[in-house]
Amino acid sequence: MRRLYIVLYYVLVARLPGSRFSRALSHLRRWYVSKVLGIMAADAESEFQNSIYIGDGSKVRIGKCCKINENVFLQGGDIGDYVMIGPNAAVLTKSHRHESVDIPMIKQGETEDRIPVIENDVWIGRNAIVLPGVRIGTGSIVGAGAVVTADVPPYSVVGGVPAQVIRRRLVSRRDSAEERRAAVPPVACNERPMPCESGST
Repeated sequence: MRRLYIVLYYVLVARLPGSRFSRALSHLRRWYVSKVLGIMAADAESEFQNSIYIGDGSKVRIGKCCKINENVFLQGGDIGDYVMIGPNAAVLTKSHRHESVDIPMIKQGETEDRIPVIENDVWIGRNAIVLPGVRIGTGSIVGAGAVVTADVPPYSVVGGVPAQVIRRRLVSRRDSAEERRAAVPPVACNERPMPCESGST
């Protein structure tokens, strides 16, 4: 029966329009992946957009209040709460073997699964790639197009290929009030925050 549910997901459910076009159909997809497939926490604040690859679903676990955007490739992942994954990102569990130069790489098979861990309150940008077995710490941001090859410390901003720490989100308590104010540019009174639109991550 599980196989039938997965086939139905790819043939029909994953193809339903995203929330930009139909909130009702998007809610139906969220209900399906949470209640029928059981890979995502069932809560009204989560979003699970169209055309997301999940394999057979057995290696994917997604926490509450998460936003998984369109065309995300999830081979697997232990994903915490309040996580955003931007469009076209990939979270991988395995790769091709390439140790031997005497055997074509296509004939060497694949590595064993190593499930990445994405902790709470993480934002993974558009087109980023998370390689097998890495852990992305709580509160971290992975820049668009980055390739994460190693663990990311909590509250870090990383970017590049391979991804490197650009800065820390936490400000040391030893820093002066002036330094903290300088780290966060003031917002003019006439400026308004942009609305949060689906697919903007």
